[in-house]
Amino acid sequence: MFSSVQQLLTGSYLHQFLTGVLVTVELFALSWIAAMVLGIVLTVTRAASVTAGTWVVSAFVAYHRSVPTIVQFLVWYFGVPQLLPDTWQQFVNAHNAQFLFAAIALSLNSAAYISEDLRSGFRTLPYTQQEAARALGLTYLQSMRLVIVPQALRAALPALVGQTLSLFKTTSLAMAIGVAETMYIARQIEGETYATFACYLVATLIYMIGTSMISFSGGYLQRNLQHSTQR
Repeated sequence: MFSSVQQLLTGSYLHQFLTGVLVTVELFALSWIAAMVLGIVLTVTRAASVTAGTWVVSAFVAYHRSVPTIVQFLVWYFGVPQLLPDTWQQFVNAHNAQFLFAAIALSLNSAAYISEDLRSGFRTLPYTQQEAARALGLTYLQSMRLVIVPQALRAALPALVGQTLSLFKTTSLAMAIGVAETMYIARQIEGETYATFACYLVATLIYMIGTSMISFSGGYLQRNLQHSTQR
């Protein structure tokens, strides 16, 4: 077994794994940024207490929390392109459609969970915070951007770190639509070498290193925020 692992970590196999890791990191980073931005927008929209906006956000969250993530991948990759004009389909197919639709599916799915985490963070804040911001002459969006959202992010940080870990691990589902990320590469190499255990052991170690780095970064950020609050 160890000789198989050593073989996979040298030569062309190592290069393939590194390429897969790079794609995983790119997919994770792009999806995380998009999900965080959209999650904040969804939370602020729901907090505005406008009936139409609340219904739209509630439906969005309900769909993405109720439907398995793999189904969402398949809907975006196989279903949505059928609704696009032919010229759009050709453009998307010429620009790495697998990666694009995987990023969209991951971003939307994660945004739904992030919005709920932020909503919980909002609930920890007294309503007087928003009233004080409005009393200072800030608009609704200004009070959210400068006062409420930063505090909600801090309150929801542990949950957001957990969601970040989940997003990183969920990138592995992108192999179902042909994205050449870590798990896709591991399966390809396994088909060539038949070293099943060694291939998935390498993939396991890669994900463990990635999640450990995210957990460490989240813990470090949380400790710094706690120190700054105590000063």
